[in-house]
Amino acid sequence: MVNRTKIKVNSLNLFYGDFQALIDINMDIIENKVTALIGPSGCGKSTFLRTLNRMNDLIVNARIEGKVLLDELDIYSEKCDLIQLRKSVGMVFQKPNPFPKTVYENVAYGPRIHGIKEKSKLDEIVEKSLRGAALWDEVKDRLNRPALGLSGGQQQRLCIARCLAVEPDVLLMDEPTSALDPISTLKIEDLLEELKKNYTIVIVTHNMQQAGRVSDYTSFFLNGEIIETDLTDNIFSKPRDKRTEDYITGRFG
Repeated sequence: MVNRTKIKVNSLNLFYGDFQALIDINMDIIENKVTALIGPSGCGKSTFLRTLNRMNDLIVNARIEGKVLLDELDIYSEKCDLIQLRKSVGMVFQKPNPFPKTVYENVAYGPRIHGIKEKSKLDEIVEKSLRGAALWDEVKDRLNRPALGLSGGQQQRLCIARCLAVEPDVLLMDEPTSALDPISTLKIEDLLEELKKNYTIVIVTHNMQQAGRVSDYTSFFLNGEIIETDLTDNIFSKPRDKRTEDYITGRFG
């Protein structure tokens, strides 16, 4: 099967005022694969992740040059519908952030916003999304209870279900397990293996072992630049750049 590029990033530069946070980023993100972004704190991983659904638009004095093509549409062009973009490219944050509503209403919220009102259809979407996030069996008897009563790991999977409910193409995950215990982390890692059958996933992680376990491709960031991108096995076993090797072996970072 030929690997198809889902997102193509060309000569991307990002500035916060006078400070340049991303420097000449070029990258292909492959469809139905997990791409991990690794590198020390402050190297630009999360900033780059946020350029993929224009979350940086919300930051005062952020300025972008270059192109990000999602299925060949430049998401920074005037033709790009921001609401449609955020529907196509879902985001899961570091800390679980369920709405202060019921489990059911958390998942139904997105579809309702996009005009689905029929209860039977919403029921179907809620169940399908919770199953997709490997959470249905744990919450099917408590759909009408507050989401904030779930454990941290369950809340994070609920946030994933909330993304799935609007049928995105891409899932962005910014250190989605850093606030979770080892068992919850493992559940989300196992879930990624299933999710990539239907979605293209980009994950920021500080955890080298996690990047090695869950990703097909890995990009190493340093000081706002991509040092190298390759198959994960190659990055961890035979990196081309000494800086990548030094980071992976724990010499810095």
